[in-house]
Amino acid sequence: MTIASSTQDQPKVARPNLDHPDDPKKIWILIAIGVAGLLYAALSIHSDLGSKVVDVTFWPFILLGVALLIALGFEFVNGFHDTANAVATVIYTHSLPANYAVMWSGFFNFLGVLTSSGAVAFGIISLLPVELILQVGSDAGFAMVFALLIAAIIWNLGTWWLGLPASSSHTLIGSIIGVGVTNALMRGRDGTAGVDWSKATEIGYALLLSPLVGFICAWGMLKLMKLLIKKPELYAAPTGDGTPPLWIRALLIFTCTGVSFAHGSNDGQKGMGLIMLILIGTVPTAYALNRSLPESHIAQFTKNSVAAEQVVTSKAAGYNIIGDPRPAVTAFISEHKITEGTVPSLAALIRDIDQQVASFGSIAKVPLENVGNTRNDMYLASEAIRFLMKDKAVELTVSDIAALKAYKGSLDQATKFIPIWVKIVVAIALGLGTMIGWKRIVVTVGEKIGKTHLTYAQGASAELVAMATIGAADGFGLPVSTTHVLSSGVAGTMAANGSGLQMSTLRNLALAWVLTLPVAMLLSGSLYWIFRHVF
Repeated sequence: MTIASSTQDQPKVARPNLDHPDDPKKIWILIAIGVAGLLYAALSIHSDLGSKVVDVTFWPFILLGVALLIALGFEFVNGFHDTANAVATVIYTHSLPANYAVMWSGFFNFLGVLTSSGAVAFGIISLLPVELILQVGSDAGFAMVFALLIAAIIWNLGTWWLGLPASSSHTLIGSIIGVGVTNALMRGRDGTAGVDWSKATEIGYALLLSPLVGFICAWGMLKLMKLLIKKPELYAAPTGDGTPPLWIRALLIFTCTGVSFAHGSNDGQKGMGLIMLILIGTVPTAYALNRSLPESHIAQFTKNSVAAEQVVTSKAAGYNIIGDPRPAVTAFISEHKITEGTVPSLAALIRDIDQQVASFGSIAKVPLENVGNTRNDMYLASEAIRFLMKDKAVELTVSDIAALKAYKGSLDQATKFIPIWVKIVVAIALGLGTMIGWKRIVVTVGEKIGKTHLTYAQGASAELVAMATIGAADGFGLPVSTTHVLSSGVAGTMAANGSGLQMSTLRNLALAWVLTLPVAMLLSGSLYWIFRHVF
């Protein structure tokens, strides 16, 4: 009696088909969508401007077009660089064919961007040097935007070409810090004075801890699944070309959908924030202030302004200021040091803003020639209050902080807004990027992290952790790395399953993680220096 070999009886784990031929119709459809998005952006800007154009020269609009293309290019690269992580597990578990998976993920990235809050966008912007934000339409402002975006694109493309899942969020933060440090040095100041280090540290913790969170939580999730769900088929790897059982397939598609949506909601905001800076710098008459606020907003604004002024004046310790209060407030935001003139200057600025808004009657009625200055005053006051509330030496009470938060909220309503067309074009860029350049990163996540093929439970665990982590970060207004959370999550499930890890890949991932910040800083700082001498 002959017994067949067990090796022959065991079905082979099949690699998914990643080599789908390019359909010319699909390519033309994607090109058409991209062109339509650009035309929609141009028509939206034209409509928003209307009769608000005070500068008839074409140079600002040429700069605007170039800057928007670069910003959308960053989001496009972000799409095939970061979002590929979301589809790796659903592809390698045979839950969806690769071509359908990337279209599915691209669509939910699109929806995620459209429903995003904007908190992450303006959190990123707050890292930039205040003097460049106030003069973003100047040569230095454009040099800043071009330098940080081009540096981020270069590093993202380089790591993508090598198949390394480096973080686009990590890269952009490094680029911003590089510009801030270089700008401070070029102005003869200490390099540390060019960055809001408290905000950078807050964001840095979110980014640097994300691999640890991904690894530990995915490890724990898989262990918990094994304890609670006694379904052997859930812990198997896909075999042959067949799809997993329906309930497992639904679970994996759900997690892919959740990660894609969360990624769009979080990562898409980075491009939106920078595009708003570009628009404010080139066409402030249309985008510096939120003119859609109703006239009823003024009554609440005035009430909050009076309450905030009373709080700040009570801390001025009898000091008064003569002259322009803005330099002292700007210095406080840049250096984070309170001097004798800081608090009285802030009180004077709050009064000045209240008088401006009251005299105009509503945000929509601010004269075109005053829009830029009013917006800058509001931004200065908002940022100064943010730092003042963090300074323990000021000794603010709970009611004081509540009054300042309410006033800051009123200021932010007028200055921190994102038009729907900006969300749409960023969503298109991110979605198209997802559909085009996904393969290199997918192969790394699916094949090169663990020594065995990804099981259904491993894929679901890594995706569930990524979805929850990114969603939580979005709620707190913090950028987080989809790449770090998901790739380390896959590694965590491999460790929990005793599958073994490919140390060469982990070493490369760790190297990219360590190098991203300093390389991005060096690239953006060098580019900023070059552009400042060219513009």
